[in-house]
Amino acid sequence: MKKGYVLAIVLILVLVLAISSVVSAYNGLVDMNEKITGSWAQVENQLQRRFDLIPNLVETVKGYAAHEREAIEAVTSARAQLAGGGLSEQERITYENELSGAVSRLLVVVENYPDLKADGTFLTLMDQLEGAENRLAQERRRFNENVQEYNAAIRRFPTMFIANTFGFGERAYFQAPEEASETPAVSFD
Repeated sequence: MKKGYVLAIVLILVLVLAISSVVSAYNGLVDMNEKITGSWAQVENQLQRRFDLIPNLVETVKGYAAHEREAIEAVTSARAQLAGGGLSEQERITYENELSGAVSRLLVVVENYPDLKADGTFLTLMDQLEGAENRLAQERRRFNENVQEYNAAIRRFPTMFIANTFGFGERAYFQAPEEASETPAVSFD
Protein backbone atom coordinates (compact mmCIF):
# COMPACT_ATOMS: atom_id res chain seq x y z
CA MET A 1 0.00 0.00 0.00
CA LYS A 2 2.80 2.42 0.87
CA LYS A 3 4.53 1.55 -2.40
CA GLY A 4 1.40 2.61 -4.26
CA TYR A 5 1.35 6.00 -2.51
CA VAL A 6 5.05 6.56 -3.14
CA LEU A 7 4.63 5.63 -6.80
CA ALA A 8 1.61 7.94 -7.12
CA ILE A 9 3.53 10.82 -5.52
CA VAL A 10 6.52 10.26 -7.82
CA LEU A 11 4.25 10.17 -10.88
CA ILE A 12 2.49 13.35 -9.75
CA LEU A 13 5.85 15.09 -9.23
CA VAL A 14 7.06 14.01 -12.68
CA LEU A 15 3.81 15.22 -14.22
CA VAL A 16 4.04 18.57 -12.40
CA LEU A 17 7.65 18.98 -13.55
CA ALA A 18 6.73 18.14 -17.14
CA ILE A 19 3.81 20.57 -17.15
CA SER A 20 5.87 23.36 -15.57
CA SER A 21 8.61 22.79 -18.17
CA VAL A 22 6.09 23.08 -21.01
CA VAL A 23 4.53 26.19 -19.49
CA SER A 24 7.96 27.76 -18.94
CA ALA A 25 9.06 27.02 -22.52
CA TYR A 26 5.76 28.32 -23.92
CA ASN A 27 5.98 31.52 -21.88
CA GLY A 28 9.58 32.00 -22.98
CA LEU A 29 8.54 31.77 -26.63
CA VAL A 30 5.69 34.22 -26.03
CA ASP A 31 8.13 36.65 -24.38
CA MET A 32 10.61 36.38 -27.28
CA ASN A 33 7.84 36.82 -29.84
CA GLU A 34 6.60 39.93 -28.03
CA LYS A 35 10.16 41.26 -27.85
CA ILE A 36 10.35 40.94 -31.65
CA THR A 37 7.00 42.69 -32.04
CA GLY A 38 8.20 45.51 -29.79
CA SER A 39 11.48 45.88 -31.64
CA TRP A 40 9.59 45.88 -34.95
CA ALA A 41 7.49 48.76 -33.59
CA GLN A 42 10.71 50.67 -32.91
CA VAL A 43 11.92 49.96 -36.45
CA GLU A 44 8.60 51.29 -37.75
CA ASN A 45 9.00 54.44 -35.62
CA GLN A 46 12.35 55.15 -37.23
CA LEU A 47 11.03 54.28 -40.69
CA GLN A 48 8.19 56.74 -40.13
CA ARG A 49 10.67 59.44 -39.09
CA ARG A 50 12.63 58.90 -42.31
CA PHE A 51 9.39 58.68 -44.28
CA ASP A 52 8.34 62.09 -42.94
CA LEU A 53 11.67 63.73 -43.85
CA ILE A 54 11.68 62.57 -47.46
CA PRO A 55 9.02 64.94 -48.91
CA ASN A 56 10.96 67.98 -47.67
CA LEU A 57 14.19 66.57 -49.08
CA VAL A 58 12.52 65.88 -52.43
CA GLU A 59 11.02 69.38 -52.60
CA THR A 60 14.38 70.96 -51.81
CA VAL A 61 16.11 68.93 -54.51
CA LYS A 62 13.29 69.70 -56.98
CA GLY A 63 13.99 73.40 -56.60
CA TYR A 64 17.58 72.91 -57.71
CA ALA A 65 17.35 69.94 -60.04
CA ALA A 66 14.02 70.12 -61.81
CA HIS A 67 15.33 68.17 -64.81
CA GLU A 68 16.39 65.18 -62.65
CA ARG A 69 12.84 63.87 -62.83
CA GLU A 70 13.71 60.15 -62.81
CA ALA A 71 15.48 60.18 -59.45
CA ILE A 72 12.82 62.38 -57.88
CA GLU A 73 9.98 60.20 -59.21
CA ALA A 74 11.67 57.02 -57.94
CA VAL A 75 11.72 58.40 -54.39
CA THR A 76 8.15 59.66 -54.66
CA SER A 77 6.93 56.34 -56.06
CA ALA A 78 8.71 54.25 -53.42
CA ARG A 79 7.34 56.47 -50.66
CA ALA A 80 3.80 56.18 -52.09
CA GLN A 81 3.97 52.38 -51.87
CA LEU A 82 4.49 52.73 -48.13
CA ALA A 83 1.86 55.38 -47.56
CA GLY A 84 -1.08 52.98 -47.78
CA GLY A 85 -0.19 51.07 -44.63
CA GLY A 86 -1.56 47.65 -43.78
CA LEU A 87 1.61 45.94 -44.96
CA SER A 88 3.11 42.80 -43.48
CA GLU A 89 6.59 42.94 -41.97
CA GLN A 90 8.06 41.36 -45.11
CA GLU A 91 6.21 43.72 -47.48
CA ARG A 92 7.29 46.70 -45.40
CA ILE A 93 10.91 45.53 -45.49
CA THR A 94 10.75 45.16 -49.29
CA TYR A 95 9.26 48.62 -49.85
CA GLU A 96 11.60 50.25 -47.32
CA ASN A 97 14.55 48.73 -49.17
CA GLU A 98 13.19 50.18 -52.44
CA LEU A 99 12.87 53.57 -50.77
CA SER A 100 16.43 53.37 -49.42
CA GLY A 101 17.73 52.65 -52.93
CA ALA A 102 15.74 55.52 -54.43
CA VAL A 103 17.01 57.96 -51.78
CA SER A 104 20.59 56.79 -52.47
CA ARG A 105 20.12 57.47 -56.19
CA LEU A 106 18.65 60.89 -55.38
CA LEU A 107 21.68 61.73 -53.25
CA VAL A 108 23.96 60.82 -56.16
CA VAL A 109 22.06 63.37 -58.26
CA VAL A 110 22.62 65.95 -55.52
CA GLU A 111 26.37 65.58 -55.96
CA ASN A 112 26.02 67.40 -59.31
CA TYR A 113 24.60 70.51 -57.60
CA PRO A 114 27.17 72.28 -55.39
CA ASP A 115 24.72 75.11 -54.60
CA LEU A 116 22.21 72.60 -53.30
CA LYS A 117 24.81 70.90 -51.12
CA ALA A 118 25.57 74.30 -49.55
CA ASP A 119 21.89 75.23 -49.00
CA GLY A 120 21.02 75.51 -45.28
CA THR A 121 17.66 73.79 -45.60
CA PHE A 122 19.18 70.92 -47.50
CA LEU A 123 22.02 70.56 -44.98
CA THR A 124 19.54 70.50 -42.09
CA LEU A 125 17.43 67.88 -43.84
CA MET A 126 20.50 65.79 -44.58
CA ASP A 127 21.58 65.95 -40.93
CA GLN A 128 18.11 64.86 -39.85
CA LEU A 129 18.06 62.10 -42.45
CA GLU A 130 21.49 60.89 -41.34
CA GLY A 131 20.32 60.81 -37.73
CA ALA A 132 17.19 58.92 -38.73
CA GLU A 133 19.26 56.42 -40.73
CA ASN A 134 21.59 55.86 -37.76
CA ARG A 135 18.69 55.26 -35.37
CA LEU A 136 17.07 53.02 -37.96
CA ALA A 137 20.27 50.97 -38.28
CA GLN A 138 20.34 50.49 -34.51
CA GLU A 139 16.71 49.41 -34.39
CA ARG A 140 17.16 47.04 -37.34
CA ARG A 141 20.14 45.49 -35.56
CA ARG A 142 18.12 45.09 -32.35
CA PHE A 143 15.19 43.61 -34.30
CA ASN A 144 17.46 41.12 -36.07
CA GLU A 145 19.11 40.11 -32.78
CA ASN A 146 15.69 39.40 -31.29
CA VAL A 147 14.66 37.43 -34.38
CA GLN A 148 17.89 35.43 -34.19
CA GLU A 149 17.31 34.58 -30.51
CA TYR A 150 13.70 33.56 -31.19
CA ASN A 151 14.45 31.55 -34.34
CA ALA A 152 17.20 29.66 -32.50
CA ALA A 153 14.86 28.96 -29.59
CA ILE A 154 12.12 27.45 -31.75
CA ARG A 155 14.66 25.08 -33.31
CA ARG A 156 16.22 23.93 -30.02
CA PHE A 157 15.34 20.62 -28.42
CA PRO A 158 12.87 20.19 -26.67
CA THR A 159 11.41 23.68 -27.24
CA MET A 160 10.89 22.86 -30.91
CA PHE A 161 8.07 20.48 -29.97
CA ILE A 162 6.30 23.21 -28.03
CA ALA A 163 6.88 25.72 -30.83
CA ASN A 164 5.42 23.32 -33.41
CA THR A 165 2.50 22.39 -31.18
CA PHE A 166 1.49 25.98 -30.49
CA GLY A 167 2.25 27.41 -33.94
CA PHE A 168 5.35 29.47 -33.22
CA GLY A 169 6.86 29.91 -36.67
CA GLU A 170 10.14 31.36 -37.86
CA ARG A 171 10.33 35.15 -38.18
CA ALA A 172 12.04 36.98 -41.05
CA TYR A 173 15.12 39.14 -40.65
CA PHE A 174 15.25 42.74 -41.84
CA GLN A 175 17.88 42.38 -44.55
CA ALA A 176 19.28 44.97 -46.88
CA PRO A 177 18.64 44.38 -50.58
CA GLU A 178 21.45 43.00 -52.74
CA GLU A 179 21.90 46.33 -54.53
CA ALA A 180 22.71 48.00 -51.20
CA SER A 181 26.18 46.49 -51.38
CA GLU A 182 26.87 48.44 -54.59
CA THR A 183 28.27 51.93 -54.10
CA PRO A 184 26.50 54.52 -56.25
CA ALA A 185 28.76 56.24 -58.79
CA VAL A 186 29.29 59.96 -58.29
CA SER A 187 30.41 62.01 -61.27
CA PHE A 188 31.28 65.71 -61.36
CA ASP A 189 31.36 65.89 -65.18
